[in-house]
Amino acid sequence: MQSAVNVKKQTATLEVQKTPKRRGTWQLHAMLLPALAIVFIFQYIPMFGLVMAFQDYEPWLGFLHSPWVGFEHFKTMFEYEDARQVIWNTLVISTLKIIFNLGVPLTFALLLNEVYMMKFKRTVQTIVYLPHFLSWVILGGILIDMLSPEGGIVNRFLSLFGVQPIFFLGDNDWFRTVVVVTDIWKECGFNTIVFLAALTSINPSLYEAAIVDGANRWQQTIYITLPSMLPIIIVVGTLSLGNILNAGFDQILNLYNPLVYKTGDIIDTYVYRVGLLNGDFSYATAVGLFKSIISFILVVIGYRLAYKYANYKIF
Repeated sequence: MQSAVNVKKQTATLEVQKTPKRRGTWQLHAMLLPALAIVFIFQYIPMFGLVMAFQDYEPWLGFLHSPWVGFEHFKTMFEYEDARQVIWNTLVISTLKIIFNLGVPLTFALLLNEVYMMKFKRTVQTIVYLPHFLSWVILGGILIDMLSPEGGIVNRFLSLFGVQPIFFLGDNDWFRTVVVVTDIWKECGFNTIVFLAALTSINPSLYEAAIVDGANRWQQTIYITLPSMLPIIIVVGTLSLGNILNAGFDQILNLYNPLVYKTGDIIDTYVYRVGLLNGDFSYATAVGLFKSIISFILVVIGYRLAYKYANYKIF
């Protein structure tokens, strides 16, 4: 009987202790309101503009009086050869970026993890990470100058070996390679940090046991490091599926030109040219909506795969 009374007193004490905490959290929740208001104004309200995809929109008629055309613009999208070409370009460039932005930083992180001179390791890590903070507007100007066929530093270096000048940003055979390589150069440092953080979470006793069994560094990497990092590799890889239709608008817009539309024009730049430059708002909105729906489906698939194979979940 006495113990039951004590339990009730302890429960009441806990409730009393919890009550002030609950009352004290409304200020924290109130701090979210400005952020939620910004998201609602700039992310959700513009969604009403998607009705243009189902209209033959005219700015002087507005949303209410523009004629409805149903799915006509979506049918047109698949009939235009240009639209099919930009979808293919987007898939190719995005797939290459996902593969190499996963493999190169992982390899670099494994090599950097073997360096025992901390000062040298941190210096290299900082230098590699630096391009991540530069915008593609700045990097685009630098790359255009470096890759120029007339006096660019890359072509000057190649000329030392007797190679004729190459128009990297004006040749369809070279443009995708330039896009993928420069994207890796920019983002490799950021992804390397993610993998280096995963490396620090591996239990050191596993390596000690492997050394006792006579395993060399290569065998330790194959049988301990890579299996231990497999969950984060799966998470990074599967979540990248959601961006497979985002091939890098900023990068392509600052690097491409009409000479490489065949291999370099992607969905975002196509929507920009058709919608804003040519004034075909409805067709551009239909293409953009198609891309958003496919991206949403891929995000859901990527999230489910990450949850299934790496136990990664947000909710």
